[in-house]
Amino acid sequence: MQIHFNDLTAKSPLPDASVLVIPVGSDKKLPHLAQDLDKQTGGALSRALSSGKFAGKRGQYVSVLLPSSIKASRVFLVGIGAVKEIDAQALENIGGGVIPHIETIATSAVFLLEPIKGLSVPLPQAAARIAHGAHLRSYRFTKYFTKTPEDEKPKLAKFTVAVAHAKNAETAYAPLEKIAEGVVFTRDLVSEPANIIYPESLAAKASELKKLGVEVKILGVAEMTKLGMGALLGVGQGSARESKLLVLQWKGDKSSKTAPVAFVGKGVTFDTGGISIKPANGMEEMKWDMGGAGVVIGLMKALAGRKAKVNVVGVAGLVENMPDGNAQRPGDVVKSANGQTIEVLNTDAEGRLVLADALWYAQKHFKPKLIVDLATLTGAIIVALGTSRAGLFSNNDKLAEQLFKTGKKTGEELWRLPLADVYDKQINSDIADMQNIGRDREAGSITAAQFLKRFIENDTPWAHLDIAGVAWSKKDSDICAKGGTGFGVRLLNQFVEDFYEQ
Repeated sequence: MQIHFNDLTAKSPLPDASVLVIPVGSDKKLPHLAQDLDKQTGGALSRALSSGKFAGKRGQYVSVLLPSSIKASRVFLVGIGAVKEIDAQALENIGGGVIPHIETIATSAVFLLEPIKGLSVPLPQAAARIAHGAHLRSYRFTKYFTKTPEDEKPKLAKFTVAVAHAKNAETAYAPLEKIAEGVVFTRDLVSEPANIIYPESLAAKASELKKLGVEVKILGVAEMTKLGMGALLGVGQGSARESKLLVLQWKGDKSSKTAPVAFVGKGVTFDTGGISIKPANGMEEMKWDMGGAGVVIGLMKALAGRKAKVNVVGVAGLVENMPDGNAQRPGDVVKSANGQTIEVLNTDAEGRLVLADALWYAQKHFKPKLIVDLATLTGAIIVALGTSRAGLFSNNDKLAEQLFKTGKKTGEELWRLPLADVYDKQINSDIADMQNIGRDREAGSITAAQFLKRFIENDTPWAHLDIAGVAWSKKDSDICAKGGTGFGVRLLNQFVEDFYEQ
């Protein structure tokens, strides 16, 4: 679907499109052009508003068929609620929310955005946010369908926001478009089946970012063996697919001599659980256990796409956790790259092993000013927080607060959970420096984070985001159809922009 912006004034003629989309607030007053259209249709829009079913609330929609004398075939009245409550996030939801209602019935749509009294967001920026939401919601992963019923096929090829000073809206939308492309790239990676996306092919997809100026380095088993990355390599030793370490660098501020910001992702392209094998029911979902790596890759695409003035490093450990005769066993002891030994009591607690060596690599080779890691790490975080928020753990209050505020701002919300010695003691091993699960089943997400904290050196500010509940959605939202969400790309892009970009 293509996004466009057209100039709109009080004297503009009605645009030529299949559907006209008109926002209506809780006061149920029609904008100026809509009033003219209402007269042309003999009061059809007024009658729709007075039907009693439409109150102008957010998420309410009314479709009105238009006479043949008017170029558009129908009008969609979209409830936007109380104007004082509308911010950038709400505008994205408004733009995205309308898409599923019109995408199968219209080839083109124009959103008529006239001045709205009391709106706190400048009109060009509001138009950009509406378009951004529409872009995000129009995504569907359909490449493997060979047949689709005609009434289910998306037909919407062009979505236009008509607004005063359309050029300013285009300027505001330009970086948002690049961010959306990063989100879509992540959604694609997460949605692909594991016979298509495995360590080597995921690294190859990430290599496409070279054309945007991202430096890409890929380490194989031989290189990682020399570095002593026994924790990561142990996870992948049961797979026919060779494990990889993906290293991405975006040098957007070449004049800066300060340390880069680092993002580290878990990239388990399929997780059977290994010898500690998972139940068959639901195992197919483990294709998206590489969601953390997918977010890191999509974030780098977004930052490079919009030419962010910041230096960023992305590191992702890419493995497949399989249970063949060479797989690591419960009870094995492995040595991580920083020299610590780990007793592997459960081979299905593998993500933290992958991250341990990836975190070491990021610190050893780049000495970053801070690290944020992302992983679909624990089922326990879903029990704790459900599917609306990711878990946040950090050794630094300032970093945690920055991430929390950014989550609120973008709608990709986080909730901080504690780290403490009482939890750390639960991962002490009887025969090694640590074990990869806690002694009891309690506080599973916290003990996993405590494990990762043991690999953070010199008090480097660090945050861990457990995205197990938000990387994939089983239901639609205003800006995302069910499936891969890309949660984290917009969050971390905004985090970089607000706090670390020049």
